[in-house]
Amino acid sequence: MTLRLYVEALGAVTQLVHSGIADIGISGVDATLPGIERIKVGGVELIPVAAPSHPLAAGRAHAPGAARNFVQLVLTDRSTLTEGRDFSVIGVRTWRLADLGSKHALLLAGIGWGNMPEPMVHDDLATGRLKRLDLPEWLGGFYALHAIHRTDTPPGPAAAWLIRHFSQQAA
Repeated sequence: MTLRLYVEALGAVTQLVHSGIADIGISGVDATLPGIERIKVGGVELIPVAAPSHPLAAGRAHAPGAARNFVQLVLTDRSTLTEGRDFSVIGVRTWRLADLGSKHALLLAGIGWGNMPEPMVHDDLATGRLKRLDLPEWLGGFYALHAIHRTDTPPGPAAAWLIRHFSQQAA
């Protein structure tokens, strides 16, 4: 059997599993569909960041609502499962991207600000390539992750081991 790895975001992960294209998925968004089992496997802290040259990175504190005046880079869903739902969107002007790699590259280039998983930007923060933003309207965000699979096709031995491994690491 060949391993195929699909990289999707938000409801598109659930859509791949629900349609039978993928046997398991790791998803954070609750795009609950009948026949999909969800098993908590950890999570990640989301933090607002921008390049040091970005106006929001210049000072420590900003007036409430200041972030709305700048382009916010937002992860978007390629599926219809979360259509019309926004997650941690503060900006009035948004650029929607379908993958975190592109969002990360645009943040490093100083084009907008956005929320990113802390482990993905940890080195950038340590070296000063990105700055953590102090935004009064940002309430913080722990993004829980779940392994998902169809209830009518339970994971095989390898996938079940992987899910157990992720679960044990989260505990």
